[in-house]
Amino acid sequence: MYATVVIDIPDLSHQGFDYAIPKHLLSRVEPGVRVLVPLGSRTTEGFVLDLHSSTDVKQVRPIKEVLDLEPSFTTELIELGKWMSQYYTSHLFRTMQMLLPSALKTKIEQAISIGENEEEGQLSREELEIKHWVSENEPVKQSQLLKQFPDRSHLLKSLIKKEVLRLDKQIKNKATKKKINVVQLKMPSEQLLLEIASFPKKATKQRQILEYFLINQAEEMELAFLLATLKVTRSTVQTLIKKGYLQITEKEQGRDPYKDRHFHDKEVQLTAEQEGVLQQIIQSFQNGRKSPFLLHGVTGSGKTEIYLQVIEHHLEKGKDSIVLVPEISLTPQMVERFKGRFGSLVAVLHSRLSQGERLDEWRKIQRGEAKIVVGARSAIFAPFKDLGLIIIDEEHESSYKQEEHPKYHAREIALWRQNYHQATVILGSATPSMESYYEAIHQRYHLVELPNRVLGRALPTIHIVDMREELRKGNRSMFSHALQEKIEDRLDKKEQIVLFLNRRGYSTFVMCRSCGYVMKCPHCEISLTYHQTNHVLRCHYCGYAEHEPKNCPECGSSHIRYFGTGTQKVEEELARRFPGVRVIRMDVDTTSKKGSHEKLLTSFRKHEADILLGTQMIAKGLDFPKVTLVGVIAADTMLRLPDFRAAERTFQLLTQVGGRAGRHELAGDVVIQTYTPEHYSIQHASQHDFQSFFQQELKHREMMDYPPFRKLIAIQLSHPELSVVMKASERLVREMKALVSANVEVLGPVTAPISRIKDRYRFQCMIKYNDEPSIMIWIQQAIKHVNEALKDRQLLISIDVDPYVLM
Repeated sequence: MYATVVIDIPDLSHQGFDYAIPKHLLSRVEPGVRVLVPLGSRTTEGFVLDLHSSTDVKQVRPIKEVLDLEPSFTTELIELGKWMSQYYTSHLFRTMQMLLPSALKTKIEQAISIGENEEEGQLSREELEIKHWVSENEPVKQSQLLKQFPDRSHLLKSLIKKEVLRLDKQIKNKATKKKINVVQLKMPSEQLLLEIASFPKKATKQRQILEYFLINQAEEMELAFLLATLKVTRSTVQTLIKKGYLQITEKEQGRDPYKDRHFHDKEVQLTAEQEGVLQQIIQSFQNGRKSPFLLHGVTGSGKTEIYLQVIEHHLEKGKDSIVLVPEISLTPQMVERFKGRFGSLVAVLHSRLSQGERLDEWRKIQRGEAKIVVGARSAIFAPFKDLGLIIIDEEHESSYKQEEHPKYHAREIALWRQNYHQATVILGSATPSMESYYEAIHQRYHLVELPNRVLGRALPTIHIVDMREELRKGNRSMFSHALQEKIEDRLDKKEQIVLFLNRRGYSTFVMCRSCGYVMKCPHCEISLTYHQTNHVLRCHYCGYAEHEPKNCPECGSSHIRYFGTGTQKVEEELARRFPGVRVIRMDVDTTSKKGSHEKLLTSFRKHEADILLGTQMIAKGLDFPKVTLVGVIAADTMLRLPDFRAAERTFQLLTQVGGRAGRHELAGDVVIQTYTPEHYSIQHASQHDFQSFFQQELKHREMMDYPPFRKLIAIQLSHPELSVVMKASERLVREMKALVSANVEVLGPVTAPISRIKDRYRFQCMIKYNDEPSIMIWIQQAIKHVNEALKDRQLLISIDVDPYVLM
């Protein structure tokens, strides 16, 4: 027998090498397990993709070792990894690695210990020998055990399935399993009662411990809990162990990040609109229709309650569910709704959990203990075996697109898994992406809509302020007169305010007024941002930092000025203009510590602050009853980016952040400050008019041949030397134009908008095409020709299918 094994090599076309399976490993090698295989003179790790009885390879080398007793991947995830590798032109090994929790991507040692099944009557002599050896040496490494019994690997697997032995994965250098000491009774309750009666009078503490077990009808207790509750010492417990009444064992304890939280959520009465949407989705599921749903509902229309009730319907049918939300929307309040409704059936996966916590949540899914996963982008890979429903909330969010290889989009993965499982997919948003809404109006998606907020609550009134007029009137403040008046009004009424600015730091750049020199990062073609808290200039691309200068590095002048506005500067100005105001600032700088995000939002919910000031992380997913005013300090930030999606993102952001106001009984106002009030994205956002924006933006996209009318692939080249990257990019474009068909357009090469990052110069080219099955073959051939011609290992070429960021 032979196995196809994929290993970590730089060749993009690598889809696995054939290795022979030695006889003693035949029972253990199966698709999805990790193995050690020879590669040249070294040994490397790989994943088994499939098995076959013959091979064309003449000199087949054998697999050295199997690292897993049970597969790390399901058959589905293996197929998904292969598809992603081809579609996104990424290395198959690294793609497969990405499907696993980060804590499983390092060296893992398999440890064997005694399991919970103590019955020995059904075990053979050889099985008993294995069990007794483990008992004397536990925990033992799997490799040690197989070395001791090299011909009994099949029996080892059988003993684990019978729970006579237990397999643990011990992870080195990253998250490890949390262990606790557990005290267990060693004799039946009836016998223990007789034993206690014969205890001497002085043995009060010993009697107290055993009676506590009997009163609580418990067979085991955590040692720390027992000592603290009964106020007894370890020596008393040790005495009972020596007498044979108790024993101590070490057990794995799952790390539940929400174990000390009590969640409450009750099903609410749906409005007629919500009920209509719910029934359409359920009816479609029952009829076997599998086209995705696009749920277009205004902010505050009750989309989350529909999600909850659709999940409940699938749960009744025995189906698993995945709910994706943007990382910045994965607030305690969102988790509370799902945990409150479905309790321990919910696993939560997001970046604010520790690696150990994420690993334990993933294991709950793998073992079938969780039926619902709520998480950010990577939760789309949850290893469910009976997946029935995938929900992507705020489906327009750019955070669903990964910017590192493989550069996948969660929506595409959801659609692939939908086809594999015949599942239901729901894409929800108040501001759907152009691509999704285009699919819906052409009936490739099933469009369902919620045009009104629940309970007839009005959408907030939006006021556009032309900051050019403010300047003409002599107002040089970052706050318009209208915004100042409304802030004062809300503060007087004891209501709350959300202020949005898409820039962190104190000022966006530092310039010398004498010579015009702008402080830039020495490694990136980007200006440094000033952070007043620690008086540091920082690059937000590579992390470079330096102390604020006293004099200009170029001309020596002391006339250094800080231009632009960041969140720190707004916070300072609020304190100056509104003495005594309580402000919570939320940006990357204030939420970097674990738990800080939740702590700040909880504080605002308790009305411990009047104003929540922040960047994109406060723009969506938040629901505070007392918030009646939202202020957008600078609406033009995204409009000025060199990106064809700039208008779409501006409209989405303004609509989403405005949707935080007036979500409950109190009416809401939104003030949008802008220097381009006439722009159609701002005008349509002020009218809550998605349809008009969609139609106008669609015309621009069609005129320029951008999605949804054509597909895009961006290819970026980088190198430490400018001349090399220029030469390589020109050659790549020539090669591409010689290979592609007539209906494929190759644009470029051009300098990237940010021309240098981390001391590497960057060029890019763009490919526009329709459904063209050979496009990836042509791209890989062109890249291969360039690499063969230049033979420069420092040249990096990155392919981004369906790019979301063109910087």
